[in-house]
Amino acid sequence: MARTAVKRLCSILTGVSLAGASALAQTPQERGWCESEDAVTVDQRIDGCSAVIRAARDKGDKLAEAFNNRGVGYRLKGDYDRAIADYNQAIKLNAKFAGAYNNRGVAYDKKGEYDRAILDYDQAVKLRPSAEGYFNRGNAQLGKGHYDRAIDDYNQAIKLKADFAAAFDNRCWARAVVGILKQALADCNQALRLMPNNAATLDSRGFVFLKMTNFVLRFPITTRRCGSTRSLPSRFTVAAWRD
Repeated sequence: MARTAVKRLCSILTGVSLAGASALAQTPQERGWCESEDAVTVDQRIDGCSAVIRAARDKGDKLAEAFNNRGVGYRLKGDYDRAIADYNQAIKLNAKFAGAYNNRGVAYDKKGEYDRAILDYDQAVKLRPSAEGYFNRGNAQLGKGHYDRAIDDYNQAIKLKADFAAAFDNRCWARAVVGILKQALADCNQALRLMPNNAATLDSRGFVFLKMTNFVLRFPITTRRCGSTRSLPSRFTVAAWRD
């Protein structure tokens, strides 16, 4: 790789080798930006991970993490195609990287490609069952209008994480749509206990009350989470993993 080539030439072109090493090496700050969970901007994360990747020092699983983390940055900027390309590289380097499958599913979900998202979520929960993975797959099923499958996934998410407010919220909505109203109301109430005054949950509970009174709806019920009738809070639409 580049470091080996530089090392072989160092006795002849010391000045050139130093310049080359400086250009390729990432600084501790850049690595910190790439690996940090908090306190960095999206651009810093992308720049830091790009520096780590260019340095070509990390291999295998460690390099996969850099691609995954940069993919998270691209996704947060709304550049889903670049995010997917990075997740592809992460999975190529580590075929058992559950987080990369989940995160690629998130990117496909954001593009409205629910079938591809579900395939990735399937692989993620197969490799590493998690509340977030089931929750994300439930959201993709909700996007396709598969309410029973969405409810099943939210059940699994809540089983693994009993205080998962967003899963209660989304299960409330799915149950309300299919007419399981008492359980839907219980879900909304639990979601509100966990995240009081959440606007989306209050909206869902209002919808449950309308159906309980046999109110005749004069508008269509959209199956899209970003539709005019039901819009899930953006921070709860999908759950991305760093590792």
